[in-house]
Amino acid sequence: MKTNVLGYPRIGAKRELKKAIEKYWKKKISAEELLEVGSQIRRKNWILQKKSGIHFIPSNDFSFYDQVLDATMTYGCIPERFREIDKNRSDLDLYFAMARGLQEDSFDITALEMTKWFDTNYHYLVPEFAKSQTFELRSLKAVEEFKEALDQGISTKPVLISPVTYLFLGKEKEEGFHRLDLLEALLPEFYKLLSQLSAAGAEYIQLDEPCLAMDLTHKELTAIKTLYTDIAEKFPKLRIILTNYFDCYGANLETILGLPVHAIHLDLVRCPLQLNDIIDSPTYKGKQVLSLGVVDGRNIWRNNFDSSLDLINMALQNVSIEKLWVSSSCSFLHAPYDLDLETNEKSLPAEVKQWMAFSKQKLKELVTLSELTPEIPTEEAAMELVSNRRTFIDKRISGLVHHSPTKQRVQSLADTAGKRKSAFTVRRYEQGKKLGLPLFPTTTIGSFPQTREVRSIRRQFKNKEITSTEYNEFLKKETQRAIAFQEDIGLDVLVHGEYERNDMVEYFGEKLEGFAFSGNGWVQSYGSRCVKPPIIYGDVYRDKPMTVKWTSYAQSLTKKPVKGMLTGPVTILQWSFVRNDQPRSVTCKQIALAIRDEVTDLEQAGISIIQIDEPAIREGLPLRREYWNTYLNWAVECFRISASGVEDKTQIHTHMCYSEFNDIIQNIGDMDADVITIETSRSEMELLDAFVKYKYPNQIGPGVYDIHSSRIPNEHEMASLLHKAAKLLPVENLWVNPDCGLKTRDWPETKSALTNMVKVAKKIRSEYTIDV
Repeated sequence: MKTNVLGYPRIGAKRELKKAIEKYWKKKISAEELLEVGSQIRRKNWILQKKSGIHFIPSNDFSFYDQVLDATMTYGCIPERFREIDKNRSDLDLYFAMARGLQEDSFDITALEMTKWFDTNYHYLVPEFAKSQTFELRSLKAVEEFKEALDQGISTKPVLISPVTYLFLGKEKEEGFHRLDLLEALLPEFYKLLSQLSAAGAEYIQLDEPCLAMDLTHKELTAIKTLYTDIAEKFPKLRIILTNYFDCYGANLETILGLPVHAIHLDLVRCPLQLNDIIDSPTYKGKQVLSLGVVDGRNIWRNNFDSSLDLINMALQNVSIEKLWVSSSCSFLHAPYDLDLETNEKSLPAEVKQWMAFSKQKLKELVTLSELTPEIPTEEAAMELVSNRRTFIDKRISGLVHHSPTKQRVQSLADTAGKRKSAFTVRRYEQGKKLGLPLFPTTTIGSFPQTREVRSIRRQFKNKEITSTEYNEFLKKETQRAIAFQEDIGLDVLVHGEYERNDMVEYFGEKLEGFAFSGNGWVQSYGSRCVKPPIIYGDVYRDKPMTVKWTSYAQSLTKKPVKGMLTGPVTILQWSFVRNDQPRSVTCKQIALAIRDEVTDLEQAGISIIQIDEPAIREGLPLRREYWNTYLNWAVECFRISASGVEDKTQIHTHMCYSEFNDIIQNIGDMDADVITIETSRSEMELLDAFVKYKYPNQIGPGVYDIHSSRIPNEHEMASLLHKAAKLLPVENLWVNPDCGLKTRDWPETKSALTNMVKVAKKIRSEYTIDV
């Protein structure tokens, strides 16, 4: 059985790409040097897959920032505000300007909007479309990388985002048309690209169509049929691999089975039942190859060979082996590089490590599964199967996994565990008396810049190069500076800066039981931003306070309120690699109880405002609407469990970023946070529409500047956004804050931006006379 990989990680085994990109932005290396780093990563990826025995190796899965932005460059879909850059700068600088914005020389241009890639923690740059949008085949990146692999003696399958999914992922920037109306204009340029790939020698093309995991309209399905029928007519020699992932095809299945494509990919990790649906369908008569996505591209656990073989053998009973491939469920973009790099048994115990597989190890799993499918498997594969079975038996009975008191606590949860003592109107009155905040109170989302010095000191402490006393003294000084700075510029609600924290999820995972950690388990979140998700392998519980020490210290330095900063249970779940041996809802409730304990400890320590961040709550939403209620019910319940153990006078905040709220606004309201802060600057307050229509009753802080860009917004820009917000929502409900935490920014831009923000808030505050 042939093996198929949908995509491979592109940041480098040790984040080589991240480091090179950031050096390029700081003008420390040339464009040529950056391009060479990219070339080296691609070569290593291709050669590794070839040596591992993979048949269908992807190309054009590499990107310097984002694959959707690559498609935007490919089709010349450049928004008008970037045209001047296009005339004066290189394509690479234009590319990064669209990703990050540009503020230098005579340029002051905002970046493209960013949002989540379906239900993952990866972010893509949203294409912008005008009614009179034109396209041109501007970039031949896909062709060049295919040829580059050929030069290494490797014939790859180029990976392209389908024109339909590309339009589906974009946004109309004016009224009067639907973005899918642009398909007719886009297709000629797409066909030019296919022609060039075919001329270069490409036989297989992987067309990514993940929108098929969602509920599509008749218009969208018609566009799909038009596209694939045209490709078959115009390019009869090209073998198209229609690729959907993250869920099953659902109601779209019969349409898909009728398409003239060579292969259809199935994500059998997320939706194993769809294999039965296809086998039983009268439309499928064994015409297309089935790519069986049985090796999980989104998690780090070893493949259970017996479970995968059950699915493969079911297919073999109905489809010839020549028509079946064994595949990754999705791109390995969402998995780390290589488990062999993990050598620290203190953070990743050997017993836990043996249950895991990173991308390199998953390549071997694919090959082993393919070798287990003949009637007489290879001897090596048979031995691997025996070892695999033993591993899963050991894991099932391991004492590391199970903690009886935690299981009992979840089972004993009362129905009232997720309810505050009083309604918001009562709480607001009590909080107002205690806090005495002005109209348009100002705050930040939590973190301050993690400078090179901060990271260096933390690394020295981790490596035992400095003592805990030296480390704590450093943290005290940084916290003192942060509090003094905030008081100097006039912020109303302060934060301690989070200098002791590496990552908003990893930090808490390190202080909770049931977690393990990798040293090099990096995955890309967006652009050069990489995260190292914690690994939840067992029952989760808290045995001691996690944040009280530094929050209390910061509060001792000022009379102004300092927020306690916590990551919420749903986000800790979503941004970790989660155990797959029990329902995610159960694991989330365990985390919620641990966070609840921390919240009550902070309150007892005198902290009057506590923020429980939940930026990932929408990210966990199933792609199909029919499954939404089940998820949202337990996700909202978990947040409320974490937040509801406090008195009315304690103010609970939550933060969410890069999410569409329209379709879940009722559930956001059900979370019943006293204050919610959200990302709205890139959309120019467009995301507030959902809160306006819903008549959101609680307080809200719409972000007034984009922290994912290095540009510094001026006072007029922020004032304009605040005025827009004040026209939409009651001014007594509005807070003033950035879009997100400031961890990734530099201090000079942070100081300038926050100073501008406070000035704007004070000025606008003087324009209103409402007594709050």
